[in-house]
Amino acid sequence: MKKIYFAPLEGITGYIYRNAFNDIFHGKINKYFSPFISPGINQALSKKEMRDVLPENNRGIYLVPQLLGCRAADILLGIKSLKELGYNEVNINLGCPSGTVVAKKKGSGLLAYQEELDEFLREIFEKADVKVSVKTRIGKESPLEFIKILDIYNKYHMEELIIHPRVQRDFYKNAPHMNTFSYAEVNSKNVLCYNGDIVSEESYNKFCEGYPKTERIMIGRGFIRNPFLAGEITENRMLCRDKLTEFHHRLLNDYMEEMSGERPVLFKMKELWSYMGDIFPDSDKQLKKIRKAESIRSYKTAAEDILRNGEIQV
Repeated sequence: MKKIYFAPLEGITGYIYRNAFNDIFHGKINKYFSPFISPGINQALSKKEMRDVLPENNRGIYLVPQLLGCRAADILLGIKSLKELGYNEVNINLGCPSGTVVAKKKGSGLLAYQEELDEFLREIFEKADVKVSVKTRIGKESPLEFIKILDIYNKYHMEELIIHPRVQRDFYKNAPHMNTFSYAEVNSKNVLCYNGDIVSEESYNKFCEGYPKTERIMIGRGFIRNPFLAGEITENRMLCRDKLTEFHHRLLNDYMEEMSGERPVLFKMKELWSYMGDIFPDSDKQLKKIRKAESIRSYKTAAEDILRNGEIQV
């Protein structure tokens, strides 16, 4: 059985989500990765970032904090703070395609500056005293960039190299460049993990058949869309309406306890439904009511309706 990792998604997969997911669908995820932390010169972690990775907020979860930056000194400062919290593994984000991130040479933006990328990694791997993995795209403009990028990665002993085989300009559109991933399977000196478009048991099985040597898979949007996907993959168990309802109610209650006012809670839940609504394809009317809800009361009515009566299709 392949190792299964939960990819981070900014705004959704914070510690409240992780705890609810892990408690209700427990035992299926080998590693969770935090939404990226962006350490700076004067502050390694913001209060929000610190709260998200505090060990007491992640009990029973193997969490790998993800760091975003283009200065090795900043990343090393973040590593120091995380080690003080008890972490002995971190992940470097070289994959984020966001325009605002890329403009600062962070995320996949650094891939276009290969000499700087090499120096950035050299300093981190020389000085870091924890395990370090890298999550990467295959280039900024063209998959051909990955030949030189992989040569750089091969200089360093990583915990694992997580590859999302799209370039930055693809964002999350276009098909993954699987020929480039095949090249990585043959030529990488580091253990590989695959990330990209695993959204169903069918797509998981298709990848496993095509790439049997890759023993680690990272899934993000697929789990948010269908929280039972890990159970389908590992135990061949289909989505259970009662468990999905329990998960929804747990999240809603935990957000209401944590947040001040109804508006931020509604924002969180509506964002969740922008993914989870895909498994209720014939429930447009209920989903529209969720999107338009302006109070927790009206939101609950619409959500209860779809959870109780919506036809599930995964």
